Amino acid sequence: MAGSEKPAQAPRLSTDFLNRFIEALMLIELSASDDSVIDDLRRWQGVGYREHFEGSALRCAADALAAYDGIDPARRRAFEEVCRSMTRLVATVNALLAETPRPAEFPMIVEVAGEAMRKLISRSAQFINADGAIDIATFDDAALQSRIDALLAR
Repeated sequence: MAGSEKPAQAPRLSTDFLNRFIEALMLIELSASDDSVIDDLRRWQGVGYREHFEGSALRCAADALAAYDGIDPARRRAFEEVCRSMTRLVATVNALLAETPRPAEFPMIVEVAGEAMRKLISRSAQFINADGAIDIATFDDAALQSRIDALLAR
């Protein structure tokens, strides 16, 4: 039946990319009490959204890249800056781990770094789930929640 075909769904961004940063968060938090994860944390490499999906065997990779290409360039750059910030945060924790002896305040630093990483991951997830339709650099979590609540009330 020619007239009953569903229109193709627009490509969407994928949160699979954030798994890399979630892994880094887990390693950061464990590093305060478990030295066995330090080598894993030191080997961790940050990559961009595009690089992640260009090297991915996931079925959604092509759609995730197509959706990424469709995002407003300024919003895409702001998202990439948030991702670079997460990568720099991991590098900072690694630099502190390399200090001998480890700073006495290291557990507190890990707590603060973990909290910052969770916030950046959350902002990134919101950006991805909105398919880049929000400005990650300026959006307000409360305003976003209000928009979600309004959508659900329909």
